Amino acid sequence: MDHTFVFYCILVILIGDFILTTILNHLNAKKFGDPIPEDVQDVYSAAEYKKSQEYKRANYKFGIITSTFSLLLIVGFLVFGGFGLVDSIVRDVTENEILRTLLFFGIIMIGSDFLGTPLSYYQTFVIEEKFGFNKTTVKTFIIDKIKSWLMTIVIGGVLLSLVIWFFQGAGKNFWVYTWVLIAAFTIFINLFYSKLIVPLFNKQEPLEAGTLKQKIESYASNVGFELKNIFVINGSKRSTKANAYFSGFGKEKRVTLYDTLINDLDEDEIVAVLAHEIGHYKKNHIIFNLVSSILLTGFMLFILSIFINNPNISLAVGVDQPSFHAALIGFGILYSPISELTGLLMNYFSRKFEYQADDFAKTTFAAAPLVTSLKKLSKNSLSNLTPHPTYVFVHYSHPPLVERVRNLKA
Repeated sequence: MDHTFVFYCILVILIGDFILTTILNHLNAKKFGDPIPEDVQDVYSAAEYKKSQEYKRANYKFGIITSTFSLLLIVGFLVFGGFGLVDSIVRDVTENEILRTLLFFGIIMIGSDFLGTPLSYYQTFVIEEKFGFNKTTVKTFIIDKIKSWLMTIVIGGVLLSLVIWFFQGAGKNFWVYTWVLIAAFTIFINLFYSKLIVPLFNKQEPLEAGTLKQKIESYASNVGFELKNIFVINGSKRSTKANAYFSGFGKEKRVTLYDTLINDLDEDEIVAVLAHEIGHYKKNHIIFNLVSSILLTGFMLFILSIFINNPNISLAVGVDQPSFHAALIGFGILYSPISELTGLLMNYFSRKFEYQADDFAKTTFAAAPLVTSLKKLSKNSLSNLTPHPTYVFVHYSHPPLVERVRNLKA
């Protein structure tokens, strides 16, 4: 297996993924005009349904542009020696392998994000603005970008430095130390994400005393769920779309409500949404997802350890001298088909877990307010009520609205 063969394997994977994604998106787009299923016919009026179709088509056409741009960018980098150029630049700057790797990925990641910024800007300030979702200001957009870059540099830089240090000291066994590091970091982030990361971008305040808080606390007490942390986040700072999420576990668990959710739903509907989220905790879905993520990471790192020292992986991406950072680029692409397969499996479990959480909310609270809340949230986000089954199988982590409604009514 020489580097030319590996190079063509990489091209086949990239182009094949683009073709498959394009076909799936086309199949899904063909169903945009399908009649609304009877169980969810009350979600949209005729005018609202037309608006939702226009929104879906706008995102579909924009998706073609972004995916084509991404493919051309990475293929162009491969064919015209972009990775080799960046590698030669960092080699001229320093002889330290850790610094070289940090500079290499820093230039590529921030450069790629910078090139994609006009597309991101268009998505936010043209498409989302046109359909009434965007609340982000240009100032917030720019500040978010800067904060994201700084977080990538600091957190990513520290983790990557340790990984290279493990590689230099432990050779092929570096994957074990890296696995432990990433597992510890994953658990830490799951515990403290809402305390450490969210405040960098949004304000969080405890839910004010009142009937909503009383209903939430009463429900949590009835199902034996200790809940001391209920927060409201200013999601309306960026979008009108509503959300709620559960984070952490043990003493660090908390429920976070978007202010838009509180504005869009009545109190029983909000409690029903939270009952669903608590259902995920009670059914151990949080732990399952955490453990699965750690195990899949370990599997990927083990495979990486087998190929990381193969010089053909590095040479295939256009560098003159094999290196850890070049091999990571090549491996990341070569591993992507396996990642897609594991993603399909995780999406399958995720959809199954959504039904289980819905059933928990139905049996411990009520089905009707959860049904109406799901319909309102779908309406307010102009969601697709008629997705193609294959598209759902590949991409959806949640079942389509009509399937969830039928399950709740059963």
